[in-house]
Amino acid sequence: MFFFESLPWYNIIMWFVVLFILMGLNELSRSSKKISIFMFMILPIILTIIWVVKGPNEITSWFTWIKVYSALAGCLIYMVVRFTDYHKKHKWYLTLIPAILAINILEAVIREFQVGIARFNGIVDGMYYISGGWNYLNAIAGIINILVICGWFGIHSTSGKRKDMIWPDQNFLYIIAYGIWNISYVYSCAPGNAIYSGLALNLAPTISALLWSKGTWMQNRAHTLFFWMSWVMTFPYFFATGSIFNVKVSYNPYANWTLAIISLALNVILAVWQFHRIFKYGLNPLKDEIWNNTEENSKLKSI
Repeated sequence: MFFFESLPWYNIIMWFVVLFILMGLNELSRSSKKISIFMFMILPIILTIIWVVKGPNEITSWFTWIKVYSALAGCLIYMVVRFTDYHKKHKWYLTLIPAILAINILEAVIREFQVGIARFNGIVDGMYYISGGWNYLNAIAGIINILVICGWFGIHSTSGKRKDMIWPDQNFLYIIAYGIWNISYVYSCAPGNAIYSGLALNLAPTISALLWSKGTWMQNRAHTLFFWMSWVMTFPYFFATGSIFNVKVSYNPYANWTLAIISLALNVILAVWQFHRIFKYGLNPLKDEIWNNTEENSKLKSI
């Protein structure tokens, strides 16, 4: 195969298990305030104690620790928007939402540059790596993805029984551009479980946000990322090399280049389109919603 080595039937089944568990946990976390408090306030305390007691291992690294708590920070920040009116009285609070997204992307960009500069070609942190120009290309795509984050002052919570955080200006193209960038990043910088943490982890929040919970992608992404990183921290060897569920990437440089080029192209297209709207309508990207008055944006505002 071009991107991965052969996939036995049990790996395919496990992929779907991971996808549906992540989607299921996300739907559960959306169901009530009490469940959200347990999942994002009580459970992390219990898990942190377990991780500290277990001690370090060759799978997790500084990046793993930062990622799990930055994802958790996003979940907690979004809970304030979902369950309180604080953001309505203090508009500055909404800037924390793009900030946590940008920080998460920046963490990955730094790691991408690190892998590229280090010229990995062997086992590092329990995974086999190859480095190349694709690392720099995808890092640039990540920087662009940060720069095109927009419309955060339009973020609001739903008015129905189920409380969600809605981001109307986070349109379909941004979600796809981010998803491909992140898949490319994982493929190059966390290749040991890329088919799960790359493909399944990105599809889980995207499927629900595009089909039945539109506008919730940012919220879904934080939830599913926290669940996944918590699993990795708790069971670091479950998908690692040597596990029956491990799926090896092909380590074909052309596969890395393909993902990185698509990632950069999508983010450049998004940036050009966005800047076109900014100049055409005289918008302020720090205050205005760039996709205002589009059909997608208008529908999400009314939720």
